[in-house]
Amino acid sequence: MTPTLFRLAMVVLWACAIAAPAAAQSSLQPPPPPGEPQSVLVLGRISDDPKQHYEALRPLLDYVVPRMRGVGIREGRILMARDAQQMISYLRRRRVDWITETPAMAVDYRNRAGAQIMLATERGGGLLYHTVFFARRDSGITGLRDLAGHAIAFQNPYSTSSYVSPAAELIGAGLELDLLLSPMDKPDPGRVGYLFARSESNISTWVHKRLVDAGAFSNLDWNDLSRLPESFRQDLTVIHETAPYPRAVEVVRPDMAPAVQARLRDILLQAADDPAAREPLRRFFGTSRFVPLDEDAEAALRRLQAGMVDVRRELE
Repeated sequence: MTPTLFRLAMVVLWACAIAAPAAAQSSLQPPPPPGEPQSVLVLGRISDDPKQHYEALRPLLDYVVPRMRGVGIREGRILMARDAQQMISYLRRRRVDWITETPAMAVDYRNRAGAQIMLATERGGGLLYHTVFFARRDSGITGLRDLAGHAIAFQNPYSTSSYVSPAAELIGAGLELDLLLSPMDKPDPGRVGYLFARSESNISTWVHKRLVDAGAFSNLDWNDLSRLPESFRQDLTVIHETAPYPRAVEVVRPDMAPAVQARLRDILLQAADDPAAREPLRRFFGTSRFVPLDEDAEAALRRLQAGMVDVRRELE
């Protein structure tokens, strides 16, 4: 390939890569003044891969919007945020209407921006999941108290199952945590060191290779061979499990018009029974249905909220 053709090819690839994210950000414009009817429904997502997430979000948004014409919605847009703080700003400024989220982040939005948790989301065939702590069988670690003086790997600061829940569980067990700079770093004696591995497969690899002493992620990840290969499993053991909490939830901004929120809720609740929604739901991160929050789910969210308070107090 000539240098000119190579440069042209790079330009084409770059343009394709940013097309979806650019479209996703196009909804960042002033919302209608308070009291005026809403005509655009904005679906939001924290994302480090806007193109992939745009492709997951768009089909369901395209399914929902035509069914909301009776309450004035004529258009649907997608808005990505780089982190939780930016999404909270969008909620406060009425730039985003609806967010699909992990339960811990949803609780954070409720606490800091007044967002409403509207529905629970069933993904991968389950409404609930929980965190498992694991270590090597030959490590001598058999419970949470044994982690004092050792290091544990979490996924990222936004993960319910692989940060908020396990960190709160450790604090609730009376353990103090230190953020480590790398797997080579060591915690102070009597404290638990933690660091972020960025992916579930990295967590299992780090534990298996003895880079860290323990890991924590969901029971779904524990049973997923792509994240925990069978060759690793025989050397690892679960040392603790948390109580269950919702797999995912749907969140809406606090001042959404009641008629718009009610119609969105009804459409999502009925989607599992509509053949036209089957593919949009599948692409929406493997969603099978939306259901109302029951008392068990509400109790789990309250536990997560209390845990987040503890995590912030101790670690931030």
